Amino acid sequence: MKLHELSPAFGSKKAAKRVGRGAGSGTGKTAGKGHKGQNARSGGGVRPGFEGGQMPLQRRVPKRGFVNIFRTNYATVNVSDLNKFEDGATVDAQALKEAGLIKKTLDGVKVLGNGELEKKLNVTAAKFSAAAKEKIEKAGGKAEVK
Repeated sequence: MKLHELSPAFGSKKAAKRVGRGAGSGTGKTAGKGHKGQNARSGGGVRPGFEGGQMPLQRRVPKRGFVNIFRTNYATVNVSDLNKFEDGATVDAQALKEAGLIKKTLDGVKVLGNGELEKKLNVTAAKFSAAAKEKIEKAGGKAEVK
């Protein structure tokens, strides 16, 4: 097969409808836009969500609460999950990602104190809960804030 022999799969490409090309074409004269009205005009039509002047759904539905766009979003890991690593290992966001404990680092990693830790680890994270820090240090490891 040569480069000039390549062509799209049959039926995957459809020819554009040629409107306004005579009465015999079926889309002549008004070119499928009907007679007059807002949608027949150039630049005509209404914006998405417009309901003809009726109060739109987006404005009828009650709004609740507050969304803080400045919130820091942490990827969380429990102390019990850290038992996956070998004794004496250095655990950081990259190591957690490679181990499959977190998918994305987001704004940083926070270590929570759920479960027990049996291994001595050097953990580097953006934040630690008080219980997590205590459990890591009790196991003989270090909890460093990055």
